[in-house]
Amino acid sequence: MTSRSPRSADLRAPILPTRPDTTPVLPATAQSAASPAIPRRGILKAGVAGLMLAGLPAPAGARIPQPARPVTRVALMSCIHQARPAPALDLVVGYDPDIAIFAGDNVYGDVSGPEMTELAAAYALAATRPAFTALRRDRLVMPIWDDHDYGINDGGADFPHKAAAKALFQDFWDVSADDPRRSRAGLYHAAITGPEGRRVQVILLDCRSFRSPLIPTRGGQAPGGGRYVPSGPGRAMLGADQWAWLADQLRQPAELRLVVSSIQVIADGHGWESWRLMADERARLWRLIRDTGARGVVLLSGDRHLGALYRTGPGAGGTGETEGPPYPVTELTASSVNLPNLAIADEPGPNRLGRVWPMENWGRIDIDWWQGTVTLAVVDDGGITRRQAVLRIADLA
Repeated sequence: MTSRSPRSADLRAPILPTRPDTTPVLPATAQSAASPAIPRRGILKAGVAGLMLAGLPAPAGARIPQPARPVTRVALMSCIHQARPAPALDLVVGYDPDIAIFAGDNVYGDVSGPEMTELAAAYALAATRPAFTALRRDRLVMPIWDDHDYGINDGGADFPHKAAAKALFQDFWDVSADDPRRSRAGLYHAAITGPEGRRVQVILLDCRSFRSPLIPTRGGQAPGGGRYVPSGPGRAMLGADQWAWLADQLRQPAELRLVVSSIQVIADGHGWESWRLMADERARLWRLIRDTGARGVVLLSGDRHLGALYRTGPGAGGTGETEGPPYPVTELTASSVNLPNLAIADEPGPNRLGRVWPMENWGRIDIDWWQGTVTLAVVDDGGITRRQAVLRIADLA
């Protein structure tokens, strides 16, 4: 991997929360002092531009409006056991992403009771990892949970300790006291960055807090492996409030949308947790993308302890669906940073692009606004690209 030269602080783009969070979306060329503080490199607190140009001293603590800089590098990580070495994290630090997405199972802390001892200990150990600490300190971090940082394997809405798990998550990830996640159910969240015409929106879906119970197989594994079979109508993946929020997010102006689901969305070849198990909910997602006119959707996921690429398109609905999204949608699954599943050599993959990569991996999203492309890659813990797909942004509409 070639080294990356340091980037000037005054070229880094402000990060703006998207509606319906408490702060309104502002033009990408400026950030209001009322915006919630988001730690990242290069944000100066030296004054305001008008006073500086006039030669006057800047008020203490005021921020200089930063020229908008487009996001070009995004890292995707999931399934990171806090007690195991994680050389892939060092590679991510060297990759120097503009945005680091932690897509769930960011620690492993399944709990045995309301004391949450195991999850608290997992976070405490994760906090001592130098690479992990560097990523959280030096760039925009966008985390969401999956089952093992939720506190129970394959857990859903009926988990009795989810409020305690949420409190630990928010404290570990330094969610501010005035952040909407502190006052509403769930951990769904979104942000937009970049200048007009080159805006990236990251949408984090909470696939735990509101999800209905899954239907287990009756004796043996499901076809393709796994322990669950598809549910009938009436099951929930996101819940009413989160669906309404997602509709609002998809209406926000952005050229590229990275929609993060901790579990796989497009994959149809197995019976492990995925949106396939709730066909009505997946069809609802495709309809929502169409009805809101949301362009630029790319899906990111983790959970599976393998890396792979998937694609579906119009008229290509999966199990139990009659139609797909309004344009071809590609999904990058990157899992696991340091817990590979050596039992998976392959699995049925009607929507998959190529074979799975079952060893340690992370995801790399390279955005070339000048060529109009997005490159999705599964990268191993030695820095080698193992799977890759190149998308044209103009085709995502």
